[in-house]
Amino acid sequence: MVKRGWPRHYVVKRGRAFWQPTPTMKLAGFQPVRLGVDGPSAFKIAEEWNRRWDAARTGQAPSPALASAKNLSPEMSEELTVYPPRSLGAAFRDYRKTEEWRLKAPRTREDWWRGWKRIKPVFGDVDPRTVRLNDVSAWRAAIEATVSLREAHRALKIWRALWKVAAALGFCVRDADPSLGVRNRAAAGRNATWTEGEAVRLFKRAWRMGFHGLAAVIAVAWDTQMSPGDVRALRASQFARGGTGTVFFTQRGKTGVPVGGALSSRAIAALSAYLSHIGVELHGEAFIFRNRSGAPYSKDTLGDDFRDVRAAEFGDGERRMLGHDFRRSGAVEAIVGGALPAEVSHAMGNTLATSNALFATYVPINAATIQTVLKARRKGRTLLD
Repeated sequence: MVKRGWPRHYVVKRGRAFWQPTPTMKLAGFQPVRLGVDGPSAFKIAEEWNRRWDAARTGQAPSPALASAKNLSPEMSEELTVYPPRSLGAAFRDYRKTEEWRLKAPRTREDWWRGWKRIKPVFGDVDPRTVRLNDVSAWRAAIEATVSLREAHRALKIWRALWKVAAALGFCVRDADPSLGVRNRAAAGRNATWTEGEAVRLFKRAWRMGFHGLAAVIAVAWDTQMSPGDVRALRASQFARGGTGTVFFTQRGKTGVPVGGALSSRAIAALSAYLSHIGVELHGEAFIFRNRSGAPYSKDTLGDDFRDVRAAEFGDGERRMLGHDFRRSGAVEAIVGGALPAEVSHAMGNTLATSNALFATYVPINAATIQTVLKARRKGRTLLD
């Protein structure tokens, strides 16, 4: 029961008083408080909790969640942060409310969040119109010195994109971006590759270490050249066999339209062994690939498990990755085997994140292209050995 004149968030149940935070307040770390018997003493305690909440929501004091949580997601952290009205943080907050932000691909948003992680501590509460060239130059140099050249390049790239958005929202002038005077050097492109034998060793090591879901991911990623993010997002409804027994992954909600790559007999055996091992028949929208706890693989868990397996098989100094380096390896095999660049690009472009527009034009030749590239990879593999 709530009455007029009571403190905010003050409720009474069966004669006992409680301070009852809203869902937003709970997100910030505030929990219900027992105040005792309804009366002046309970009122006083409730008002004290209201003062604590006001201090947290206005940025005068950290919220309980921000003060105690170590693994707070960027999204949740932003929900609990209060920025000055004309600040870069306020501009980013307003941008995330737009349809343009909603339409960004998940991995593009991840890129923004990663860049914002570097921008926020220095410029989050700053009016962008007050930032000077020397400020941005020193900030980028610090990231390069303490993290990496690659991270510094990414952070400044996101800064420039955010400046344009802030300008469109009226927070600054588009052509006055101080970062335009800063040279954004990029790290040299990666050229690392894996061999098929090394991919098999990774699979076997993962299986022996109990990372059965990861072992299946490795087998599927090697054959299809799909990114790890696309592989771990696959659902049971997307698993399909062609008329000749070839396994494809299909567009969600439909059947028979290949969007990933064909699997070799070895990869099919690996996937079948994994599905038999988990002992559960997957249906519909159930995720196929799961970690050792039985939960669907997340980006971080997949990366952590892969690094453990990689170190166990190739040592702590090994830095080749599951994503780009697997895909690059497949492309090298295919080109050496005689596949045309357009065919390789077509096959590698058929990932779940980017293939929707491709379906309308290229579905009739899609399966044939994938098979051509798969055969070219086998030929190229023998030439590279």
